[in-house]
Amino acid sequence: MQKATIQLGTLTCPSCLQKIDNAVRAIEGVDKESVNVSFNSSKVKVNFDDGKISVKDIENAIEKLGYEVKKSQVKAL
Repeated sequence: MQKATIQLGTLTCPSCLQKIDNAVRAIEGVDKESVNVSFNSSKVKVNFDDGKISVKDIENAIEKLGYEVKKSQVKAL
């Protein structure tokens, strides 16, 4: 398992947060209980099984919704 902190472009509304939260939770390999999307800091924090997915898979899901991914940090748990 790894933990990712993904910095996004500015989120402009609470529905943006909800769309991202739902999309990340729907990814196979994501620990659904760990997903935390912060409106104020425009960050997504999530734990994921790096044997099933990569942080790039999570970034791609966010970008498909039309949101900008600025940078990501990944740490082993």
